[in-house]
Amino acid sequence: MRWFYSFRKGTNLVLLYAMLILLSAIILLPLGWMVTAALKPDDVTVFNIPPQWLPGEYWQWENFSRVMNMETRPFGLYMRNTLTIVAGNVIGNLFCCSLAAFAFARLQFRGKAILFNALIVTMLIPWQVLMIPQFLMFNSIGWYGTFLPLIIPSYFGNVTSAFYIFLITQYMRSFPKELEDAARIDGCNHWQVFRYIILPLSTPVLVVVAVFVFLNSWNDLMGPLIYLNDNSQFTVSLGLANFVVSRTRTPWNLLMAANLVTMLPAIIMYFFSQKKLVGGIATVGIKG
Repeated sequence: MRWFYSFRKGTNLVLLYAMLILLSAIILLPLGWMVTAALKPDDVTVFNIPPQWLPGEYWQWENFSRVMNMETRPFGLYMRNTLTIVAGNVIGNLFCCSLAAFAFARLQFRGKAILFNALIVTMLIPWQVLMIPQFLMFNSIGWYGTFLPLIIPSYFGNVTSAFYIFLITQYMRSFPKELEDAARIDGCNHWQVFRYIILPLSTPVLVVVAVFVFLNSWNDLMGPLIYLNDNSQFTVSLGLANFVVSRTRTPWNLLMAANLVTMLPAIIMYFFSQKKLVGGIATVGIKG
């Protein structure tokens, strides 16, 4: 009977891997179509029925360089603008949210529970409710047409900061109090405890927050659409949105090439932070 169980186990593994390969192929199918469409010449339509999976005789690799240096839609400039906004938001949210989370998680002060509950309630406020008041405020101080409305709020807490503060707070609460007590015996003040004890131990959850902020800022369309009015300031989301004119007039091969180029920073960031990202999410779920 041992051979029967071995055969059954091997069959189950084969079926499992076959199902995983099939699901992976289904998920990667749109990406494969994007790649082939990006390599097609200008005079080849991407809406052929049946679909034309290969670009044809000539693979147009120069489509990627064309889309990065277009005069009307310079995606190289759009990516630099987006990276500037993303970097400002990542730094601001990590600094602001980690400090607020440390206060809620490790310090004792009057009204802490009330303030923390009020913070959680702000997570229920939709961003669309604040669009007009924020626009009027930033426009009145002369920030319209600049990157400042898209970066500065992250240093003082915006709508999404409440979730990040909650996430980091739950993680910091899991640290044993003896670590903090030992640091205070050695003469550390609140800032030194935060800087040298709590912050290094919070690296996994900070990586999770950094990835969330990166993706939200990189894919943001409404913010740049409201505050930016010059083509030289546009982000990749605005560039992709302006690419689509109509089904017949849109250069779909260049649009697909632009989509693939704008995917690269997120993919690169995932590969560099994969271990800490997966471990951080799992640890937050267990310790929270």
